[in-house]
Amino acid sequence: MSHVSVIIPVYRDTEALERTLASTDFHDAEVIVAATSGDAASLAPLRASYPHIVWMDAPRGRASQMNAGAAIARGSWLLFLHADTQLPRDWPSAIADTERTPSASFGCFRFVLDSSHTAARVLELGVRLRVALFRLPYGDQAIFVRRAAFDAIGGYAPLPIMEDVDLVRRLRVTGRLRPASYPAVTSARRWERLGWFRVTAQHLRLIVLYFLGVAPERLKCFHVD
Repeated sequence: MSHVSVIIPVYRDTEALERTLASTDFHDAEVIVAATSGDAASLAPLRASYPHIVWMDAPRGRASQMNAGAAIARGSWLLFLHADTQLPRDWPSAIADTERTPSASFGCFRFVLDSSHTAARVLELGVRLRVALFRLPYGDQAIFVRRAAFDAIGGYAPLPIMEDVDLVRRLRVTGRLRPASYPAVTSARRWERLGWFRVTAQHLRLIVLYFLGVAPERLKCFHVD
């Protein structure tokens, strides 16, 4: 399999990143953490503990940070990983399977939440249906893409929100999506903190408004952290 670069954008998420780095076997992948200058102090212990990781500062904004990481990445595959999402142990197999499919230019992992709550299983089912019916994964599914395809569309658009949906829609002109069965486990902390129904309803509202043509700059006003 070709070389893979894992790019992790971080903003005020040091604890989540620490858990992800400690629990994930990155195999021989290049790992790039794109953080903001304001996170320098909190990330200092991790930088000392993981000297083999490429640490860099980037302008704040998930799209900007991921583009900055991609700009220095050496891999022929780029895997964009949220700080609070953990890859399965055999994650390289998903990329290898996609690489053997010439018509596929990008892929994603199966969405799983680290919660035993019944609502988590319902959400996971909803995401599987969304990906199966609309071929629309979100960023918390650890999207991976051929470097050539990413460069061909100009990378992430400089959007304050919905940058992952925008990327997926533009990537479709380069090849098809190949969803993997391997699970990527995402923290359920936001749902647990703000409420399962509230967060889910917010996500649905945002995606509906986005496809109705509301600009991401306006959608940012509806997003609650």
